Amino acid sequence: MPYIDYPEPPLPGPNFERAAAAAHITRLPASLPLRTVCRIVRQVIGELVCLFADRVMLRRDRRRLACHVRQISMYVCHVALQIPMQDIGEALGRDRTTVAHACHVVEDRRDDPTFDEFLSAAERMVTAVFGNSEVHVHD
Repeated sequence: MPYIDYPEPPLPGPNFERAAAAAHITRLPASLPLRTVCRIVRQVIGELVCLFADRVMLRRDRRRLACHVRQISMYVCHVALQIPMQDIGEALGRDRTTVAHACHVVEDRRDDPTFDEFLSAAERMVTAVFGNSEVHVHD
């Protein structure tokens, strides 16, 4: 199945979904395996964290950063794409309980307004790319 070049996505903001629809962003094929969807989400979150994170922290503690990216990715897959925790765990090579723990950790961090804003933007971006109806829960 050939892939179409994607136009430049609009910048995240209050009218992101409307701007994305106006730009006619092409979606990934609906037949994309769940494992690939979860890994793409993890890559997007990793890029966003690198873009907005403190540069000193990025160099100092890469293992902690990788853990945060994985936790945020699991949360976004579960909340924004409504993928069951069991399926996320299988797709990312983790247990369902690890995904549940990640979701709790990320939800607790949402008390910080800056983190909440970052997470909301990440959820909007992932939803704009995949949408709920385009992710197959079972491969």
